[in-house]
Amino acid sequence: MHIGILQAGHPPEPIIQTRGDFDVMFSRLLDGHGFTFSAWDVEHMMFPPSVDAADGWLITGSRHGAYEDHPFIQPLEAFVRAARDADKPMVGICFGHQIIAQALGGVVAKFDGGWGLGNHTYETTEGAAIALNAWHQDQVVTLPATAKVLARNAFCENAIVAYGQTAFTIQAHPEFDNALLADYVSARRGTGTYPDALMDAAIAATDRPIDDTVMAHSIAQFFKTRVAHV
Repeated sequence: MHIGILQAGHPPEPIIQTRGDFDVMFSRLLDGHGFTFSAWDVEHMMFPPSVDAADGWLITGSRHGAYEDHPFIQPLEAFVRAARDADKPMVGICFGHQIIAQALGGVVAKFDGGWGLGNHTYETTEGAAIALNAWHQDQVVTLPATAKVLARNAFCENAIVAYGQTAFTIQAHPEFDNALLADYVSARRGTGTYPDALMDAAIAATDRPIDDTVMAHSIAQFFKTRVAHV
């Protein structure tokens, strides 16, 4: 199965040099599940020729807000709707989670509770717990009518969402293992954007396990079976 990765942004340059861009991170996360990958830099207006260029689509994170006025936002929303209409499965991560919701009628906003950084545990609707590394301030605050929440916590009410057989989206970053999360803190510390206390807490939590392989399996199964499950 051929997965198209739509790069809505890029990591800081020091991380690209040591860990690769988002397409490399997701290829690594989903390694062993039988996929091939192609990537398009949609942030810089490099879009696929059509939704048929891949069997399924994954939209990455981004430093941009889905509600901001950037040239790629509206074309990306149109691509999401075209993929839905063409019955192509979509997975959205962080910004991808948000832009899919926005494209399908939801609302994204800057969360007044501040930043979510590092290890966050989410409760699934089946009563299980899943831990993933987060890095976001924006959130989906109003879901589209077709959306169903699969996992949440007190900080993020709409943390993992399914849209029937159309899309499976995750606010956190399953592609961020603990070492990569620590690299992000190192790259972003001192920029004035993130409170020092949150950065310190994120580093302190890197000794706790995360369920990145569990989420990788869930993503792979959604692409293959169109069933969203955490």
